[in-house]
Amino acid sequence: MIYIKNAKAVLEDSILDNAVLQIKDDRIVKVGTEESIPIPSGTPCIDAEGAYIGPGFVDIHVHGGNGTMFFEAPTRTAKHFLMHGETTVLPTLYYDLPKAEFLEAIARIQSAMKSPGGESIAGFYMEGPYMNPKYGACADKNCWSGEIRLQDYHELVDRAGSDAKVWAVAPEREGIEDFVKYAKEVYPDAAISVGHSEANPDQIAALKPYGLALQTHCMNATGQNSDWLGTRGCGPDEACLLDDDMYAEIISDSMGIHINPHLQKLILKVKGTDKVILITDSFAGDGEPPENLSHVTDLTFDSNGNLCGSRLTMDAAVRNVMKHTDCSIVQAFRMASYNPARAIGMDKEIGSISPGKKANLVFLDSDLQIKKVMLNGIVQ
Repeated sequence: MIYIKNAKAVLEDSILDNAVLQIKDDRIVKVGTEESIPIPSGTPCIDAEGAYIGPGFVDIHVHGGNGTMFFEAPTRTAKHFLMHGETTVLPTLYYDLPKAEFLEAIARIQSAMKSPGGESIAGFYMEGPYMNPKYGACADKNCWSGEIRLQDYHELVDRAGSDAKVWAVAPEREGIEDFVKYAKEVYPDAAISVGHSEANPDQIAALKPYGLALQTHCMNATGQNSDWLGTRGCGPDEACLLDDDMYAEIISDSMGIHINPHLQKLILKVKGTDKVILITDSFAGDGEPPENLSHVTDLTFDSNGNLCGSRLTMDAAVRNVMKHTDCSIVQAFRMASYNPARAIGMDKEIGSISPGKKANLVFLDSDLQIKKVMLNGIVQ
C-alpha cells in the first residue's frame, strides 16, 4: 500500500484540493481529502507538494517521436512519451507502408506490448490503409490507393486482430463498406474513424451501423464537394460537428497551425469538451519546413514540404489547448485522458482518477510541467 498526499487531484468534473490517493499494487483504492483518508504511521507516502495530479494521458494517435517511428523502436519510443505523461499510447500505422512492411510493423509492436518497457502500448490506431489518396502527407507514397480487395487486406486485419482499436477510412472509397465489415468481424469493438476524406454526410452516415465513432484530426487532411459554384460544401468536418455521437480529434500545436485557435474554439463550442479528443499526431518526419514556418519547433513536414503531423507530446498539447481556447485544466484533462479512453472502450480501466482504475498518474507543477509519472502504481 502507498499513499499520495498534498495533491490537487484533477477529477472528471472538478479539482479536489488537499487530496489523498490510496494505491495498492497497480490500482487506485481510495480518493478523498486528508480528513477522510487518514494515512497510517509508517506507511510509504509520496508528498505531491501541492502539485496537480491527473490521470495519465491517453494518446490514441501517435506515429513516433524523438527521431524514431513507433514501429522502428516501440519500447524506446513508448518511453519517450511516457516521460511526458502518456501512460497509454496507440502507435499509429500509415498508408505509406506496403503490405509486407505493414505486417512486420504490427508484429514488432505486438511483441513490444508483451515485453518490459511496452506496458504503455495498448494497441494500434490504423490510419488507413484505405483513405482518400488526395489528402494527407506523403500522398505520393500511398501504397493502398488501388482497388479495395479482400485478398489484399485480410491478412493485415487478421494480424492486427483485437489490437486494432481504431480503423480510419474514407467513406467515399468504392468497396470501403466490405473492408469495414471484415474489420468488425475480426474485432467487433474496433472504433471506425473518418480520415483523409471528402465524404459527404450521407456517405459518412452509411458507416454508423459499423461503429463510426470519431473523425481523424478534425480540420486536417479533409475536403468537401460543393454542388454550386461559390458555395461551401458539407464534408467530414461539418458532418462530425453535426453528429453528437462522434468525437473530434484535434491537434493543438503551439502556433495553432494545424487548427487555427478560433477554429479550436468553434470545435469546443459545438462539440463540447465531452466529444473532443486531444491527439499529438507526433511523427518522426525529416522533411524541410517552408521558410515561413522554419521557426516552429513542434511541427514536422514531408519531403514535399507539406505538414506531416507534429513533434508534440500530450503535456504540451494540454498547455496549448488551454492557451488557445481558455478551457480549464479539468476540461483539458478530459480531452487528453478520459475521452480518448472512452472512445476506444478502455474507460473502465484508465482515463480518470477513480477507485478501481489503474494507478496511471501524472504529476504537474503550477505551470503544467511534468514532475513525476506513475505507471501501474510505479513511479517511473
